[in-house]
Amino acid sequence: MLLRTASRRVAAAVLAAARPRAKSPTRGLRLRVVDHAPQSAVPSDAVTAPEAEPVLRPLYMDVQATTPLDPRVLDAMLPYLVNYYGNPHSRTHAYGWESEAAMEHARQQVASLIGADPREIIFTSGATESNNIAIKGVARFYRSRKKHLITTQTEHKCVLDSCRSLEAEGFQVTYLPVKKSGIIDLKELEAAIRPDTSLVSVMTVNNEIGVKQPIAEIGRICSSRKVYFHTDAAQAVGKIPLDVNDMKIDLMSISGHKIYGPKGVGAIYIRRRPRVRVEALQSGGGQERGMRSGTVPTPLVVGLGAACEVAQQEMEYDHKRISKLAERLIQKIMKSLPDVVMNGDPEHHYPGCINLSFAYVEGESLLMALKDVALSSGSACTSASLEPSYVLRAIGTDEDLAHSSIRFGIGRFTTEEEVDYTVEKCIHHVKRLREMSPLWEMVQDGIDLKSIKWTQH
Repeated sequence: MLLRTASRRVAAAVLAAARPRAKSPTRGLRLRVVDHAPQSAVPSDAVTAPEAEPVLRPLYMDVQATTPLDPRVLDAMLPYLVNYYGNPHSRTHAYGWESEAAMEHARQQVASLIGADPREIIFTSGATESNNIAIKGVARFYRSRKKHLITTQTEHKCVLDSCRSLEAEGFQVTYLPVKKSGIIDLKELEAAIRPDTSLVSVMTVNNEIGVKQPIAEIGRICSSRKVYFHTDAAQAVGKIPLDVNDMKIDLMSISGHKIYGPKGVGAIYIRRRPRVRVEALQSGGGQERGMRSGTVPTPLVVGLGAACEVAQQEMEYDHKRISKLAERLIQKIMKSLPDVVMNGDPEHHYPGCINLSFAYVEGESLLMALKDVALSSGSACTSASLEPSYVLRAIGTDEDLAHSSIRFGIGRFTTEEEVDYTVEKCIHHVKRLREMSPLWEMVQDGIDLKSIKWTQH
């Protein structure tokens, strides 16, 4: 007991000693010291690390890909990374009990954010795993009676790929088209539901164009037709109000690192009444009510819970602030540049995700020019591909405009100065790239590019 107390005091002293040295990252063009020299794991007075040249880091405007960890979330996690390291499934001693209590508190925090019962929250490794459990789990459990699923053409890659793998198993999947606005047609959804449909999966907020689907209406349709409704809410949880009971949602996917929590953790909401059954994808010790075997990582779920609680407290404030910054960015760019198109419905839209197409400019060239701002031309999950975004193709965007799109992400820690700097740089580089473009020159001369017949040499 004395040894344990002494070790805890030492750990606390180490943490206290380390804290004053840690500097909070500066905003704007952030400074990062990059040290390429190998460092010894054991501190020594004899070895002094060589001073490295400070390297400028770009501004971060890609919050749809991931968000920075909120310092309050880190504070909640630290004790479970250092002192409270017990396995939450160890039932025979205090180390296990204290970790289990923290895990259950986190479950309560996640449930509270979406209006669910804590027993309906299952911890996973992230939204990709949650989507796989929801789609494959429901389809396989009810396969004897129902062999049909419905989703949309603009879903996240992991939803589309899960559906494709089910098609290889003999299931039938309807991929609903979306309107020019990016929103599905509810009449088409109703017409697509069959007696053997087991699941409808529609994402709440699109990760590329920020469009909000009419989730409550879809929930009502599915409930009236006795079909389970799953929504991938990775980009919506903690940012817009969601209530699983009011919206009649049966399964919901949640990601930690999209809401200023840690990476590598997420959750899936699975309704208990009326009960939704899923076939587990992973075999093992039967943790998480048998739906997701494997030791629950206490520090990560504590971080997810803390992130959900902070999001619940600050949702209204964050939304107002982000809306104001988004309006500032759009108006300044639109006022200074002609031929800029905003992709997706401007009304049914989450303001923190702005997807703009700059005609007669190659998107990849613009991204390279804007090297001091971290932006993307679409989903981080498919950014290795130079193909135009399948989401933009689905909403009917011309291929040349789809190639010229940039996604601006505004989040909790984005400042007005960062938005202004991004706008200024963006305007400058678009003008410069257009001046180099022969197509832009032809348009200025009044030539209709669609009337030209191009020949190959």
